Amino acid sequence: MHHHSQVIDVFNQCFKDDLKTELVRGGQEPVYIPRSQYYPWNRVIFAHGYYASALHEISHWCIAGEKRRRLVDFGYWYNPDGRTPEQQSEFAKVEIKPQALEWILSRSACFKFRVSLDNLHGDVSEQSTSTVQFKNDIYAQVQQYILHGLPKRAKLLSDTLIEKYRRHEPLSLSEFKREEL
Repeated sequence: MHHHSQVIDVFNQCFKDDLKTELVRGGQEPVYIPRSQYYPWNRVIFAHGYYASALHEISHWCIAGEKRRRLVDFGYWYNPDGRTPEQQSEFAKVEIKPQALEWILSRSACFKFRVSLDNLHGDVSEQSTSTVQFKNDIYAQVQQYILHGLPKRAKLLSDTLIEKYRRHEPLSLSEFKREEL
């Protein structure tokens, strides 16, 4: 069984000292808070103590560049649940890479990945063209990452999770099946 304390330990082992960033269990909503004069570490705060939420928020952090890591929530906009089709389309564009990384990190930790449309009250169905395209895009991005390499921070974390959960058995492209999404 995966417990949030495990991913906290792994993340903080990898990044707390060198990058002054810690993973923190939060409450209702996830958020990224850069360090300040009042707190010495950047904080990746995930929701409810959920392992999946931790991996998702970590994935955003792994993609964010240096400038974005100086901004609360990396400077991204967020429309709450109940988005219009146009808003959902914009959401999908910025979620492809993080969700592809989340799938890779999940597999690295032998944890089940689930695509998040994050729009429970909106008009999004599993069979809609936009949902199918979103899943296809995530799958294509996973292929790109596996074939051409992960971002540096994601690679370090993936390797550390593999060491902990998979006994050094590396990931392979054949482990990622489009129909799993």
